[in-house]
Amino acid sequence: MKRADEHREAQLIMGASQSKDKMHCTRYLDGQGPPSLAEAVRAEMPGSNVQNKKKVIKPGTQPDGGTLNWSIERRSLPGHPKCDTIQIIFHFEDGIQSEMHPHPGHRFRGSDTVAFLPQSTTGTRVLRLLDQAFQHRLLFTVVADGNSGEYCVRPADIPLKTRDTAGLDGLGYPDPSYMKTVKKCLAMKGIK
Repeated sequence: MKRADEHREAQLIMGASQSKDKMHCTRYLDGQGPPSLAEAVRAEMPGSNVQNKKKVIKPGTQPDGGTLNWSIERRSLPGHPKCDTIQIIFHFEDGIQSEMHPHPGHRFRGSDTVAFLPQSTTGTRVLRLLDQAFQHRLLFTVVADGNSGEYCVRPADIPLKTRDTAGLDGLGYPDPSYMKTVKKCLAMKGIK
């Protein structure tokens, strides 16, 4: 029994996995491959130097003072018939543009934006990621309205589904690739 435990420990350290028939190497020969399971577990331990090297997320241009609230609605989104719906409400009051906005010192109009996600494992994960992006001020920005020229709060470059039904603008459901797309956009900003 002790020998089997030693063998399993050696596999974790070397980054190998074993099936009934074969032993598969999960690391590159030059040591540049992904970390072994043992290294990954050590990295997650409190006080680990690896844990402290996480990427710093650069804040966006979202105005201060916005709120994010969400609730569960007992209805499904098109394409997600077995899930309830997560409704997210983003609220921004009218305000004054800061140095990070197009016209510092000028007024901007606030907004209420409603977004939707399916209440699934992936949808709940995306909600957490969107909340993290909101805290880092990445979801919204101040822009000039295309019609009136008035400055207002609008979603930035992370896509939000602001319709709970289909539409030609791509802002609604069904959209089988949305969850993957939004997670990829968030990951590019350092939100994982």
